[in-house]
Amino acid sequence: MKDGQNTPGTPRDRQIEEANKATIAHAFEEWAAGTGGPFGLLADDASWTIVGNSPVSRTYESRQEFMDGVIHPFNARMASPLVPAVRSLYAENDWVIALFDACGTARDGKPYRNTYSWYLRLQDGRIVEAIAFFDTIAFTDLWNRITP
Repeated sequence: MKDGQNTPGTPRDRQIEEANKATIAHAFEEWAAGTGGPFGLLADDASWTIVGNSPVSRTYESRQEFMDGVIHPFNARMASPLVPAVRSLYAENDWVIALFDACGTARDGKPYRNTYSWYLRLQDGRIVEAIAFFDTIAFTDLWNRITP
């Protein structure tokens, strides 16, 4: 970038961006269908940062740490799986931004709904870094209301 103007990437850069965007789109399609999802793309040493003030807000330094600390306990609080609905995907360089809504039913029968923005950095088709933004009030309510 020079003088505040974007410099278009090379055709190769655009190919990588489109491939990364397609990888994430496919993962979200699988997640919505209940057959997979983006967590399967996490590299073993991926870092995942949850921004904000929730019981799980911090940086997780590996796939296993993130899955054990957030995803497994979250899923244990749900009566039905969280289902995402992607609003939009954006790609630049090795980053893909996913803006999506997700909903499911908690074990107490109440609905859980949230809007997420995930910044996902990919390398060779794997997520190596993630930064997640969402409504931490709605998340914390679920987390504190339901025990796994």
